[in-house]
Parts: sequence; C-alpha cells; structure tokens
Amino acid sequence: MTHHVTVGLDGSAESSAAARWAAREALLRGVPLEIVHVEEWLEHPPLPVSTTEITRRWADALLEETAQELRAAHPGLEVTTSRLGGLPSEALARAAGSSSVLVIGSRGLGSVAGFVVGSVASATIAEARQPVVLVRASTDTSTDGAVIAGVDVRRPCDKLLAFAFDEASRRGSRLHVVHGWKPPPILSYAPALHPDALQEMSHGTATALDDMVKPWSDKFPTVEVVCSTPIGQAAVHVLDASHDAALVVVGRRIRTSAFGTHIGPVAHAVMHHCAAPVAVVAHD
Repeated sequence: MTHHVTVGLDGSAESSAAARWAAREALLRGVPLEIVHVEEWLEHPPLPVSTTEITRRWADALLEETAQELRAAHPGLEVTTSRLGGLPSEALARAAGSSSVLVIGSRGLGSVAGFVVGSVASATIAEARQPVVLVRASTDTSTDGAVIAGVDVRRPCDKLLAFAFDEASRRGSRLHVVHGWKPPPILSYAPALHPDALQEMSHGTATALDDMVKPWSDKFPTVEVVCSTPIGQAAVHVLDASHDAALVVVGRRIRTSAFGTHIGPVAHAVMHHCAAPVAVVAHD
C-alpha cells in the first residue's frame, strides 16, 4: 500500500487529535488510513530488552479502539493498524516513506509559550522525506479556512507549492502564498535612494512570486490564490496570516551535515508557534 495517509498514535490527546485530522485528510484524498504505534525500544539493543506483554496489550487496544472510533465516524473509510519497533522518529520516518503524508501530534503550552514541538516530532520531521503534518490537541478537524504557504522566491519551492495547491484544491479553500523579505542593509545608509529603490525591489519581489506561482495556478485553475510579499521576518508574516487557517505549509531543505539534519529557521518558528496544523514539506 503506497497511497495512504499514516498517523502516529501514542495515547496522548495530541495524537488522538492527529488521528481525527488524518482521517479527514484520508477522506479528502480518497485513500486508506494507517494508524501506527511505535514501541520506544532500540531495534538492536546492546542488552536483551523486551517490551512487557501488558504494554503491548495496551498498544493493541489503543490502536483497535481508535480504528473503531474512526470507522464509526467515517463509514467507508478503510483503516488499518500497525505496531512498529525501533526509535520512534526513525520508525515514523520509515512509515512516512510509503505514505502520501504522515500526521503526528505535538503539544502546546498556550498562546504565550507557543507551540512546543517535542523531540520525537522534530526528529521525525528532520528525517522524513514525505510531508509531515503537526496537529495540536485543540485542532478543529473541519476543512474550513484558507491554506497558507510560506515560500522563498530565491529557492525552488515546487514540492511545497504542489502540496499547498493540492490541499487547497481538495478543500475548496483559498490559498495565500506569503514571502517575507528584508531590504539590504545599504538602504538604511542611503535615505535619499530609499523610496525609489525600495519600490523597485518590492515590485521585483512581487513579480518573482507571481512567476513562481503561475505554473501552479495554471495547473489548479479552480484554486483562488492570493500572493503577498510583506517586508519583515518571513516566519512572523506566515504566523500573522495563519489565524483561522485550515493548514499552514512550510518547507524544509533536504540537507545534512556533520551535526545532523537542519529544519531551517522559518519552519522551526512556525512549527513552534502556529496554532493551526502545520505541514512541513521536504524539498531540495
């Protein structure tokens, strides 16, 4: 089964919300839903370690009860369950590899503290090549609201835009594409040049965003698209646009270093502070 939605379940309120959101996503896509639970054990431990039978029974009961609840709420939705072994982030990333999208829960600490993404969620996003959606416990599973996409006109964003347009099309939602940018520091030291130069740069940035979006608008002609290029920090403007959004889409460049993978500052900030579901799309 290569075309399905996968959701990670761990018994938390956040993962339960993720399961409900994933069920709606599977219905929108017309594909089955797979619910997975990862036993938090090393696949090849240095010492013999076994998960207790009680824990396994609890996991199996959790999977089956959640599957029955979702089948009852969405008659006709095909739901399967799997219990996986290994490190959670690695097991979830592997599960994402055969999925259209992986959905996982993340906890929040309120509007002041923001959206706190746990280590498992962060590590999964850093490893997964498929889109990963983070869902809070308070998430509304309705499809109402706009889809927000944060892009960078200086880099290719085809995978991100393909995902965002597809999501907006399936929901019948408006798509708001945002590119936040900063003028070069030299303008601060040349006030006389500031008005004309800034206007020209603003026009060039808006044109670059329109050019980036146009092929996807042509491919999805029914999607209403709004593009904006505000001056300032990109993450702040994406977050400002995300109020009452159905989904926020940001990108993560696929790159590794001696110190591991890198999510990127904009995706990192949106993941931690956005109240709406956040999809992180890996791209070159």
